[in-house]
Amino acid sequence: MLKYIGRRLLQLIPVFFGATFLIYAMVFALPGDPIAALYGDRQPPQATIDAIRAQYHLDEPFINQYFYYIAGLFKGHWGTSYTGRPVIEVMSHAFPITARLALLALAFEAVAGIAVGLVAGLRKGKIFDATALVTSLILISAPTFVIGFLLQLIFGVKLGWARTTVSAGAPLNELILPAIVLASVSFAYIVRLTRSSVTENLSADFVRTATAKGLSRRRVIMVHVLRNSLVPVVTFLGVDLGSLMVGSIVTEGIFNVNGVGGTIYRAVTIGDGPTVVSFVAVMVVIIMLANLLVDILYAWLDPRIRYAK
Repeated sequence: MLKYIGRRLLQLIPVFFGATFLIYAMVFALPGDPIAALYGDRQPPQATIDAIRAQYHLDEPFINQYFYYIAGLFKGHWGTSYTGRPVIEVMSHAFPITARLALLALAFEAVAGIAVGLVAGLRKGKIFDATALVTSLILISAPTFVIGFLLQLIFGVKLGWARTTVSAGAPLNELILPAIVLASVSFAYIVRLTRSSVTENLSADFVRTATAKGLSRRRVIMVHVLRNSLVPVVTFLGVDLGSLMVGSIVTEGIFNVNGVGGTIYRAVTIGDGPTVVSFVAVMVVIIMLANLLVDILYAWLDPRIRYAK
């Protein structure tokens, strides 16, 4: 197992360099002048323009800019955004907010999605099963911004149970409604994944054997059926953790959350390469580590995988 984890960690190296290179190239290829986007209608003095170009190596070829950035990373310097703030300072403000939002969303979709999917699978063909399938289909079909504005109107404006916008500190109680919106589509997929896995495993040989041995229905369902049904769900959750953090741009925009999504959006609009690449690099590492954790959980959930290894 340790050798396997070591090999997976080594895979981070080419993925990291490949992802940062591609993102840096795409940001570099964006049309427009970053300095003009930064100052807007104001025209800075030529001396200021020359100083900014020299500081960020904007007058040099793309490949030189990329190597300057990578060299800075090895020295522990994540670069400086075009707004003048160190990128590490920007990340230290944005990432904790989005991490809390993503973890809340992940917890909601995992707990609620698995519970609803389990009951729907056990009651296949009943009213609860049909309701869960129709609701999940609606959530998958509806755009996130529609769900966001609808819940904001109902719970924020009409009922007054939640704030329509999140304050600067982004406390947990104010992130509950945005987390539900962010997790809505993934919740629907988990319901369907869990339901299909449960219905398939209910007719498996190992379930019939456990029942024939006289085990209680509760133990058969919780230990044998649910545990084996969680393998595809865990795969989805591991990949979805990174997707929740990256895909939070719309949700953070609706609820005015100053997290990763809004920061990346503003950086892309002005062509702020160091900020965009640094955020993406951290996201790549998070996704890779999440996938590594999923592989480790496989061995715990399915003994056949552990024995094969």
